[in-house]
Amino acid sequence: MTTKHLNRIYPLSREKVTIHDAFWAPRQEINRTKTIPYQYRQCKRTGRIDAFHLDWTPGKKKPHIFWDSDAAKWIEAASYSLTHHPDSELEVLVDDVIDLIVSAQQDDGYLNIYYTAVEPEKRWTDLEGGHELYCAGHMIEGAVAYYEVTGKRKLLDAVCRYADYIASVFGTEEGKMKGYPGHEEIELALIKLYRVTQNEKYLELSRYFVDERGTSPHYFDMERQARNHEGHLKPVVGHLEGEDVNKYHQSHLPVREQEHAEGHSVRAMYLYSAMADLAYEIGDENLFNTCKRLWSHLVHKRMYITGGIGSSEKNEGFTSDYDLPNETSYAETCAAIGLVFWNHRMVQYECDSKYTDLLERALYNAVLAGVSLDGEKFFYANPLESKGDKHRSEWFDVACCPPNLSRLLASLEEYIYSESDHDLIVHLYVQSRLQTELAGKKVTIEQTSNYPWEPQVDFAIQLQEKARFGLKLRIPNWTSRYRLEVNGEETDEGVTLEHGYVRIERDWQDGDTVSLTMDMPVFRNYAHPAVKDAVGKVALQRGPLIYCLEQADHEASVFAVELPESSDFQVVFEEDVLNGIAAIEAKAYARTSASEELYQTDKSFKETAIKAIPYFAWDNREDGAMVVWMKEY
Repeated sequence: MTTKHLNRIYPLSREKVTIHDAFWAPRQEINRTKTIPYQYRQCKRTGRIDAFHLDWTPGKKKPHIFWDSDAAKWIEAASYSLTHHPDSELEVLVDDVIDLIVSAQQDDGYLNIYYTAVEPEKRWTDLEGGHELYCAGHMIEGAVAYYEVTGKRKLLDAVCRYADYIASVFGTEEGKMKGYPGHEEIELALIKLYRVTQNEKYLELSRYFVDERGTSPHYFDMERQARNHEGHLKPVVGHLEGEDVNKYHQSHLPVREQEHAEGHSVRAMYLYSAMADLAYEIGDENLFNTCKRLWSHLVHKRMYITGGIGSSEKNEGFTSDYDLPNETSYAETCAAIGLVFWNHRMVQYECDSKYTDLLERALYNAVLAGVSLDGEKFFYANPLESKGDKHRSEWFDVACCPPNLSRLLASLEEYIYSESDHDLIVHLYVQSRLQTELAGKKVTIEQTSNYPWEPQVDFAIQLQEKARFGLKLRIPNWTSRYRLEVNGEETDEGVTLEHGYVRIERDWQDGDTVSLTMDMPVFRNYAHPAVKDAVGKVALQRGPLIYCLEQADHEASVFAVELPESSDFQVVFEEDVLNGIAAIEAKAYARTSASEELYQTDKSFKETAIKAIPYFAWDNREDGAMVVWMKEY
């Protein structure tokens, strides 16, 4: 449920869209039948569910400060899955978990495992690192999702009580705390809660948390002093001082004064998502311009070619401009998911294909690499190079990424289309059926494609009666030429190109068809020369997919491969490899050694064949090295 503001567009809800796509539908099915049940078992096994009994005693394993969020994201993923796949057993299981969660709520509305069972006397004393407001945000998102899908209010009513309590604690009024979360999340969650309840208190609380962040006197500086510089975040940022530590959680300046993407990358994405949401809801052009400024800096200075962000494990985030190492890249899965969230919000405010292009890049590469093809192993960090020692894990102590992946995959329907009063906008090319109303008329759109392997997308329009509206189709930044046909014929009538979307306005009739065919060549990407790990190297791309070399396909070491500038590429679809992929083949050369001497005066090569596979599919076979950036000569 989303409100319309200032002629913005708004995403079409999940229940209006059904995916039956050869690429995404199987992944959603694996997510539904394997990953979501698997994650519940992991949450149960590790104590994340039973911790809501609040029966921790000294000597037992302590609940983590963020366990609430793992359970909440699982509820959110399960809720989205129920949209198109009613499952009474899953719904009963979610109800049982919700009953347990609600039983843990305190009389004043407070709801948090750690600060109720372990350190109740320290409630709200470590906003910088305690994750209380972060966990509250995820619980709100889970409650909103379950209510939207099932109509059940138990968890929604509980989080409303919690949000009301939080609003009584924080704010600018006398007697209230002027704090804000160290890990952003509640800001965007409160806007979701506002949209479903229309209670403006929640919108105003979100605005408070955004506007108060980074103001002077600095709240976290005062909080640290009150805690004698102890706290949950000390092991991570204890060595930093002043602005450097505050950059970690984007509180070094008031948000409207920020110029650069700084600090912990997941925190940044959740903050920027909330800023875009808030700008949308209240029509704040200044706040949206801040988002645009931060977006431009991130995209042009601090983002991996896969859409991964955050180059350092030390702070799980950004370092300096162009510092994008390959083997040690962090590129947390949650950060790429956050990048999808942010760009989805940006394009609703300003329908520009650059936001959807980036959403697509992150989704098909940095996000999708985060989960194995069988749906039960996960990457936390996503390197762009490996000696063969990097592998997905079954679970993590800090398990934010697995349920985050699940909730995104289960809600993919809402990222495909948007509407305005006069236009239907297609952002992503995913074979699907859309049923909606536009210009007062019922409209059904059947989108057919074999994307991302093939470049043609077809649309069949079904109408009960003739209707006039605009159909906008994104022209991705990876294509230089496209062909547009209406009812089998090329046409320019009523066709315009607006910010990367081709718009066709006409009187549509039942049975009309539109076909978009794009050039989808293999092309070479080169990094800015300041990216030292990519100097003299090339990365291959076809459509939205970034490719890599995996040792499983090569006799020569992938680190020794050098791709001639003159090499041509052949695209070969291999149905039996990695669940079916389009591989890229080419002739190349591999460095060899004339002797066993460590250092030699001559260099020699041998001709070799290379096969590049989509980056998202790496590490699903035997152990072996991997490179995205290969040498070129």
